[in-house]
Amino acid sequence: MSSSINVNFTLLTQCTAIFLPGLVAGLMYGYDCSVIKGLGNLSDELYVRSFKSINNAIQNPYFMISFMGCLLVLPIASWQSYHNDNSQAFFLLLTASLVYIIGVFGVTIVCNVPLNNRMDDFQLSTATENDISAFRKGFENAWNTYHRIRTVAAIIAFLLTILSLTKQKF
Repeated sequence: MSSSINVNFTLLTQCTAIFLPGLVAGLMYGYDCSVIKGLGNLSDELYVRSFKSINNAIQNPYFMISFMGCLLVLPIASWQSYHNDNSQAFFLLLTASLVYIIGVFGVTIVCNVPLNNRMDDFQLSTATENDISAFRKGFENAWNTYHRIRTVAAIIAFLLTILSLTKQKF
């Protein structure tokens, strides 16, 4: 006796289009609620050391699958909704895609990554206390501001994907 599994690719894509932005939104929200606050309580030198460590740790396959996966799955889910003549779900998913691409990925690449690169290039071992303090002052507020923008964008993209599910025709 043969058993077959009927996989609805549209439903699978839609679920993935909710799941991945949810992971990213949760990570960014959690980071904003805890890590940023914890780092903010550290001395300048410990802040720089800790941020460098976190910056290196985040570059891992788990994060990259969700962060980069959204760039693939959100447009595919949008296209499927359009192809299935489902305009309400299409516009919600298209908006989620644009919010994610611009507000999360774009802000990360254009704003946070250059700051992260500056952090990586900062030579803590040869810096004076004044150098470290000045570096932190020029880094922390800007990085946190951009992070909050992408956190809000990730949450909005996630909410739009959830709303799109209520409009889907499977």
